[in-house]
This record gives sequence, C-alpha cells and structure tokens, in this order.
Amino acid sequence: MTMALPASAEVLTHRAPAHIAEDPANQLTLELSNGGTVVIQLRPDAAPRHVYRIQQLASSGFYDGVIFHRVIPGFMAQGGDPTGTGQGGSPLPDLEAEFNRLPHVRGVFAMARAEDRNSANSQFYIVLHPRFNLDHEYTVLGRVKSGMSAVDAIAPGEPPANPTRIVRASLGGPLPAAPAAPAAQAEAVAEESAPAE
Repeated sequence: MTMALPASAEVLTHRAPAHIAEDPANQLTLELSNGGTVVIQLRPDAAPRHVYRIQQLASSGFYDGVIFHRVIPGFMAQGGDPTGTGQGGSPLPDLEAEFNRLPHVRGVFAMARAEDRNSANSQFYIVLHPRFNLDHEYTVLGRVKSGMSAVDAIAPGEPPANPTRIVRASLGGPLPAAPAAPAAQAEAVAEESAPAE
C-alpha cells in the first residue's frame, strides 16, 4: 500500500526544479580575488524574498569588492558585509526568516543573521562541511553548483589577514520581478488601504 504525503510534508532537495534551474536569473556568479569563480544555484521556490534580495544586491554591484570577513575552516565562509566587520548590511530593510527544509550540506548558500531570526539583510555564508544543527535556524537559499574548490581556497580568519574579495557578483540573467508579498503582509496592506467606513 502506497501512502501519499500531504503537500505540507513535501520534501525539498538541493536539486532545483527544472523551471528554477533554467531561469538564468537564478544563477549567481561570484568572481573571487583568489582567481576562482563560484556559480550558485539560487532557490526562489524555497526562499523567495531572500533570493530576490541577493539578486537585487548582485545586480546593483553591492557585493563587488566586498571581502569574506569570517572564514572558519571546516565550517563556513561568510561575506556580504560592505564594512568587512560583520556588523554591516545594505540600506534595505531586514528580511523576515524563510526557514525551509533544505539541509546545511557542503556548498549550501544561506543568509547570515544576528540573534533576531528576522535580521538577515545582505550577509551570507557558504557551508564548507555539513552543519545540520543550523537547519531551520537560518534561511537556505541555494547551493554551489560549480567552483567549490574556489570556496575552499577562500582565506581563513576572523577577519583574515589577507581576505579574499568578491571581485564581481552577477546574475546569469536580468533582475526578475519582486516576489509577491506573504499572505499576512498582503492582508495587512489590504486592511490599511481599505476605505474607512
């Protein structure tokens, strides 16, 4: 007897659905100062607002010249802070968490945040070794599909003495339309814009 899983129990895997993988805007390329190139498959099906933020910032040149400021061998490489201190971010508002069922395996691309679960902004990290204890605590929004050797070669340290920089971050296609607002936000907007009785 075969039992169907309810839709809410749908398992996410790191293999992107075809329509996601075929969209060039869902491919983030990081050209690094260590001479390597990293290509990341973004997953707007798993974290639409976080993916769109990365797409916005990469398209605007925000990440160009930014260092990997926290690199812990056997754990992860973190970047995306224009100040290089781990305290900075973009001028855009912080994002609400989009925790999902994509596991923290080697090569995962996820958003860094402060203690507040809804504080992700521009910083991200790439996992060097599986860290399943981070699952459901940080928003996973993609995975390295090529260039993991360049990630492994990112200079270690907190901060590194001679940090690796993102020379250029780019998308494989034009910036897509912004994702629809979450249902709760859409309802709040509708209530605010409803005429007073």
